[in-house]
Amino acid sequence: MSQQYDANSFLMQTGVPSAKFPTVGTTVTGTIVREPELQQQTDFDTGEPLTWPDGRPRMQVRVILQTDERDPQIPGDNGERAIYIKGNLQKAVAQAVRAAGANRLEVGGKLSVTYSSDGVAQGRKNPPKLYSAKYEPPDPLAAAADPQPEHTAPASDSDTPPPGVDAAAWAKLSDAQKATLRAAIGQQQPASGSF
Repeated sequence: MSQQYDANSFLMQTGVPSAKFPTVGTTVTGTIVREPELQQQTDFDTGEPLTWPDGRPRMQVRVILQTDERDPQIPGDNGERAIYIKGNLQKAVAQAVRAAGANRLEVGGKLSVTYSSDGVAQGRKNPPKLYSAKYEPPDPLAAAADPQPEHTAPASDSDTPPPGVDAAAWAKLSDAQKATLRAAIGQQQPASGSF
């Protein structure tokens, strides 16, 4: 992946409206249009990165869906919506991926998420939202008919997983996801001539 590609991906990902689940029964459905991105959660009010009490980063997966939704309040709304998968939503999506016989979310797959009910409130907090999800992997025949260009960048030190990270799982991550994970565990990205 070139640095220009990474910069353009970053640029285009800013401004995708978040999917909203205001009431029980709300469903957001769409086709995954970009590689899911592992990122650290941030505080809604301050934008500061969130961590667990032991200092580990609180992570989430950002998925961009092409939906049929259009908001007249958003100029040029093309229907893309970002879903941030964490907590109860992570459990629902993981279950949906397994039920579909897949092992990950992929570009071209269809994801449907429904705010199905409220959980039990803990202390003075609002009750947590509970979700159900359905996932359909991309059609392999359609992908074979429209092959994507392959990136043949030379292997670099960034292809070596950090200590304690499964090599097979590492190989499935994009360069951006690898960099995010390295940053999350406090390991610097090795110097490399190309990404």
